[in-house]
Amino acid sequence: MINLCERHNCKTHLVHVSSAEALGLITKAKEMGLQLTAESCPHYIFFNAEKILDASTIYKCAPPIREKANNDLLKDALNKKILDFIASDHSPAPPVIKEMESGNLQKAWGGIAGLQFLLTASWTSLKAKMPLEKVIPLLTEKPAEFLQIDREKGFIKEGHDADFTIWSPEENFIVKEESIFHKHKMSPYAGKKLYGVVHQTIVNGITVYQDKKIIKAKTKPGGLLLSKNILIQEY
Repeated sequence: MINLCERHNCKTHLVHVSSAEALGLITKAKEMGLQLTAESCPHYIFFNAEKILDASTIYKCAPPIREKANNDLLKDALNKKILDFIASDHSPAPPVIKEMESGNLQKAWGGIAGLQFLLTASWTSLKAKMPLEKVIPLLTEKPAEFLQIDREKGFIKEGHDADFTIWSPEENFIVKEESIFHKHKMSPYAGKKLYGVVHQTIVNGITVYQDKKIIKAKTKPGGLLLSKNILIQEY
């Protein structure tokens, strides 16, 4: 993908970087001035292969979750801006196709249900390595710039959409099944301790979440966001 990026001088984005082996190539490409960006996901820095039991299909995803030493290198890469931002890679599935009872990793759907925990899992994973003011842009400013919507999104500025999260980064909580808002409550984050309690979420000036409840807004708070002409590849 980097060779194609260089050959055609086109914007190229690597999604879901989970292997630290890619970091040297990405660093070199950026030093060459190529139009290359790359992202990782919360589950690649929060979970470690050493702590996943055999046949735990709930953790199956592609690329796979790797060892702690590898994942620590991903954290360093986010801190050093080798990786540009964090994306959820939310991939929900009903329990039956995750093969929870059989433990069949070959048949199980590959994907992590974690959209709800994008902020808290990222902060929990990175807070020992990065200050809050460096973590938040990985979830706000950098994705908005990548999608070329930074004139409306990603920043607290006059004229931008009034999107806010009111939260306490010092508070922690245990993820309970009844507190999961995904359609299917199955998630590898269930039972895990996360830092950063979200008290309120405001989208386009409309409160859509408050006091552990989703509030059905009378007006549609947001719309579909699309970015054109971006070449995407997993590593």
